[in-house]
Amino acid sequence: MLLGYNHNINYKGSVFHIQTEDSGVRNPHIITLLYREGVILCSQKTSYADILRIDNLEAVVEDLMKEQHKEMLRRLKSGEFDNKAFGTPQQTEAKPQEPKQENSVPPPPAPPAATIAEDINGIELLFQEAVQTAPPSAAEPPKAAEIPAKKQDAVSLDDAILNFFGASK
Repeated sequence: MLLGYNHNINYKGSVFHIQTEDSGVRNPHIITLLYREGVILCSQKTSYADILRIDNLEAVVEDLMKEQHKEMLRRLKSGEFDNKAFGTPQQTEAKPQEPKQENSVPPPPAPPAATIAEDINGIELLFQEAVQTAPPSAAEPPKAAEIPAKKQDAVSLDDAILNFFGASK
């Protein structure tokens, strides 16, 4: 079982957590989860059962984990999850309003739109930490409140990806 990857990302004024884990050769798949305020916005699961017999399995699985983790970071940066995260619908053409009918129930009011910064490149890495994934029989992991936050200087998402995977400028 390989190390997992965890990043807390500040994107458009909110903190998102991206976590990638290997489930090991007994359950050969890689799972990446994207969280905002404890809610899973997206999950991606990739099986590697078809390559279990290769000689350099650990290195290949590690590369697969890194790529899947980076892809989730890219998807966040692209704005793919903005609607789920902030409740702001995509821009659509205005539809003509239908005439009101008697005894009709008015639609519920729209939730207030979150204030969102326009600069999509304003993603900042709050901290990064590689963690060892515990085997399924291990005790429950510590709660988030028990884990001390490691505050580091904020960097752009592009720089964080490059630094994290050893391809810094």
